[in-house]
Amino acid sequence: MAEKKIDGVIEAVRYTPEGKLKMARVYLRRGSIWSDRILLTREELLGEINNGKHWVIGKRILYMAGTFDMSLPVQVKGSNGQEVIYTAQPQDNRDNLEGAPVF
Repeated sequence: MAEKKIDGVIEAVRYTPEGKLKMARVYLRRGSIWSDRILLTREELLGEINNGKHWVIGKRILYMAGTFDMSLPVQVKGSNGQEVIYTAQPQDNRDNLEGAPVF
Protein backbone atom coordinates (compact mmCIF):
# COMPACT_ATOMS: atom_id res chain seq x y z
CA MET A 1 0.00 0.00 0.00
CA ALA A 2 1.31 3.44 -0.90
CA GLU A 3 2.19 6.04 1.69
CA LYS A 4 -0.04 9.08 2.08
CA LYS A 5 1.35 12.10 0.28
CA ILE A 6 2.50 14.71 2.77
CA ASP A 7 1.38 18.25 1.89
CA GLY A 8 3.10 20.10 4.71
CA VAL A 9 5.65 19.74 7.50
CA ILE A 10 5.39 21.71 10.75
CA GLU A 11 8.87 22.52 12.03
CA ALA A 12 8.08 24.67 15.11
CA VAL A 13 5.08 26.30 16.79
CA ARG A 14 4.11 29.22 19.00
CA TYR A 15 1.16 29.07 21.43
CA THR A 16 -1.07 31.73 22.99
CA PRO A 17 -1.27 31.89 26.81
CA GLU A 18 -4.62 30.02 26.51
CA GLY A 19 -2.87 27.05 24.87
CA LYS A 20 -4.11 27.62 21.31
CA LEU A 21 -1.72 27.57 18.38
CA LYS A 22 -0.79 31.12 17.43
CA MET A 23 1.64 30.50 14.58
CA ALA A 24 3.51 27.60 12.97
CA ARG A 25 6.78 27.59 11.03
CA VAL A 26 6.18 25.22 8.13
CA TYR A 27 7.30 23.90 4.76
CA LEU A 28 4.63 23.47 2.04
CA ARG A 29 4.79 20.98 -0.79
CA ARG A 30 4.64 22.78 -4.15
CA GLY A 31 4.33 19.96 -6.66
CA SER A 32 7.53 17.92 -6.47
CA ILE A 33 9.46 20.55 -4.48
CA TRP A 34 9.13 22.18 -1.07
CA SER A 35 8.80 25.85 -0.16
CA ASP A 36 11.20 27.76 2.03
CA ARG A 37 10.17 28.19 5.66
CA ILE A 38 6.97 30.17 5.95
CA LEU A 39 4.77 31.20 8.88
CA LEU A 40 1.11 30.17 9.00
CA THR A 41 -1.47 31.38 11.48
CA ARG A 42 -3.78 28.93 13.23
CA GLU A 43 -6.64 29.81 10.86
CA GLU A 44 -4.47 29.25 7.76
CA LEU A 45 -3.25 25.89 9.06
CA LEU A 46 -6.80 24.80 9.94
CA GLY A 47 -7.92 25.78 6.44
CA GLU A 48 -5.20 23.60 4.91
CA ILE A 49 -6.07 20.60 7.11
CA ASN A 50 -9.83 21.01 6.59
CA ASN A 51 -9.23 21.05 2.81
CA GLY A 52 -7.92 17.48 3.07
CA LYS A 53 -4.19 18.17 3.13
CA HIS A 54 -1.98 15.85 5.20
CA TRP A 55 0.42 17.47 7.68
CA VAL A 56 3.14 16.02 9.89
CA ILE A 57 5.61 17.22 12.51
CA GLY A 58 9.19 17.12 11.27
CA LYS A 59 12.41 18.90 10.50
CA ARG A 60 14.48 19.36 7.36
CA ILE A 61 17.63 17.26 7.17
CA LEU A 62 20.65 19.52 6.69
CA TYR A 63 22.19 19.44 3.19
CA MET A 64 19.52 17.01 1.90
CA ALA A 65 17.27 19.46 -0.02
CA GLY A 66 13.64 18.28 0.27
CA THR A 67 14.31 15.45 2.70
CA PHE A 68 12.65 15.58 6.10
CA ASP A 69 12.82 13.62 9.33
CA MET A 70 9.06 13.22 9.89
CA SER A 71 7.34 11.96 13.00
CA LEU A 72 3.69 12.36 13.99
CA PRO A 73 0.67 13.17 11.80
CA VAL A 74 -1.33 16.29 12.69
CA GLN A 75 -5.05 15.84 13.37
CA VAL A 76 -8.03 18.07 14.09
CA LYS A 77 -11.15 17.35 16.10
CA GLY A 78 -14.17 19.52 16.75
CA SER A 79 -15.86 22.05 14.50
CA ASN A 80 -17.22 25.62 14.20
CA GLY A 81 -14.55 27.49 16.12
CA GLN A 82 -14.04 24.71 18.69
CA GLU A 83 -11.32 22.86 16.75
CA VAL A 84 -8.34 21.37 18.55
CA ILE A 85 -5.12 20.70 16.60
CA TYR A 86 -3.11 17.80 18.01
CA THR A 87 -0.61 14.99 17.51
CA ALA A 88 -1.09 13.52 20.99
CA GLN A 89 -4.51 13.34 22.63
CA PRO A 90 -5.45 16.92 23.62
CA GLN A 91 -6.34 17.91 27.17
CA ASP A 92 -8.45 20.83 28.40
CA ASN A 93 -9.38 21.94 24.85
CA ARG A 94 -5.78 23.07 24.19
CA ASP A 95 -3.82 22.49 21.00
CA ASN A 96 -1.10 19.88 21.53
CA LEU A 97 1.51 19.46 18.80
CA GLU A 98 3.84 17.14 20.67
CA GLY A 99 7.22 16.83 19.00
CA ALA A 100 7.21 20.35 17.56
CA PRO A 101 9.60 22.70 19.38
CA VAL A 102 8.38 26.12 20.49
CA PHE A 103 9.94 29.16 18.83
